[in-house]
Amino acid sequence: MPSQTLFLNPLPKTPLQPTSTLLSESALNYQDSYVCPVCRHGQISAMTLMDAFACSFCRHIFSANLPTQSIQVVDSSQPMSWRWNGQKWQSVYRDAPSLTLVVWLIGIILVTLPGSIVWLSSALFPPLPTSTWAWFPKVWVICTFGIHFLMVSWLVVEHYQLPLYVSTRIRVAQWLGRR
Repeated sequence: MPSQTLFLNPLPKTPLQPTSTLLSESALNYQDSYVCPVCRHGQISAMTLMDAFACSFCRHIFSANLPTQSIQVVDSSQPMSWRWNGQKWQSVYRDAPSLTLVVWLIGIILVTLPGSIVWLSSALFPPLPTSTWAWFPKVWVICTFGIHFLMVSWLVVEHYQLPLYVSTRIRVAQWLGRR
C-alpha cells in the first residue's frame, strides 16, 4: 500500500523551484499577467470589461487569440504578433521579405549616396593645401555619412520596434513629462 500512495501523490515542490515559474508555464489567459513582448519591462494584463491586454509600462494594447495562444499589437502601424509558448513570447514574423529588402536597400542608398556626392565634390574641387579650411571637406564627408547613418538607423529601429529602443523612448517621455 505505501508504494501506491507514492504514485498517487504529486511531486513535492523543491526549494529550487519557485512557484512563480510554475505559474508562468501555463496557457495564455485573461486572469494572469505576462511580461510585455514589446518593451520587456512592463506587465501585460487584461483590461477591464474587454478581451484585450494592456502593458503597465509602454501602454500598448494587445488583442488576444486564446485558441492560438497569440497576441497582436492593435495601437501600432506595425502588425506585430507574438505567440505564448508557456514560458516566454516568440515573435510571429509577418513582414513580407520584399518589404524588408526594400527597407534595407533604401537605407543603404540613403547612407552612401549623400556622403558619396559630398566626397566626390571635395575630390573634384579640393581646397588649397595651405588654406586654413583645408580640413573642412574631410570633416564634412564624415559628418554627412554619420548623420545619414543615424537617420537610417533610427528608421530601422522604428520599423523593427527593438525592445531597448521602445523602453528608452518611453523612459525619456516619462522623464520629460515629470519636468
